[in-house]
Amino acid sequence: MRLRLRCRGPGLATRTLWVVLPLAVGLTLPVVIAPAGAQEVPAPGERPAVAVHEVERWPPVATFSIVGYDPETGEVGGAVQSRVFSVGNGVLWAEANVGVVATQAIVDVSYGPQGLALLRQGLSIRDNDRDPRPDGWTKLGRQFSVMDARGDVATHTGPEASDWAGHRIGANVSAQGNILAGPDVVADMVEAFEATEGHLSFKLMAALEAGQAAGGDRRGMQSAAMIIVKEDGGVWLNNDVVLRLQVDDAENPIVELRRLVEIAGRRRDRIRGR
Repeated sequence: MRLRLRCRGPGLATRTLWVVLPLAVGLTLPVVIAPAGAQEVPAPGERPAVAVHEVERWPPVATFSIVGYDPETGEVGGAVQSRVFSVGNGVLWAEANVGVVATQAIVDVSYGPQGLALLRQGLSIRDNDRDPRPDGWTKLGRQFSVMDARGDVATHTGPEASDWAGHRIGANVSAQGNILAGPDVVADMVEAFEATEGHLSFKLMAALEAGQAAGGDRRGMQSAAMIIVKEDGGVWLNNDVVLRLQVDDAENPIVELRRLVEIAGRRRDRIRGR
């Protein structure tokens, strides 16, 4: 199995890293061994044991996102905002009774389905012993957060993710971002999520708004998205998607996403006969 990673280190040109893994590995998830806390810092002189080739730059996706769980309803989901077009097309992944994944920074979209597949197989997000990949290669420019269907979460921020980059974990929530105004962005997101009452969509929405109010993405805004899942929690029959909203291009995507969240909330109330 061969993976191509693009990253930019301090004082270095952008590079492509080709990582060769055994076919039996089937997992490339930094989150499996990431501690629940501040971003990891590599040991002095530590570098990935991989071959490096010069390539044209692939820009990192400056993003702040949040994954969250509502223990009262059993819903799990995530939300994201970025200064790129259609950020929802690849960053957020979720499956009922499994969990939710956010993959960002120098985005490897495959982390989404891989994360869900491992959770589906019963792999604990804190199970270090079952991760046979080479040490060190994940500590680059990627960000990754995974939450299972019970709200347990782990998040990884690579030390080469574009500054400012980091994450904050709270009760049933993790906020993470890169190319941000500073650490207050993720700290305020977690605080807003925990302080907001009501449906999970309102908690996630309040977190995005708080992150933007704290400075958000240093480059500005362009797109936003939200997904929430629960078994049979959606409208119509056999639908596990409670909410899937995407604002691909807007002057203020968070305001537009809020409008859609409010519409969805009114529809939910009508269905419940309130």
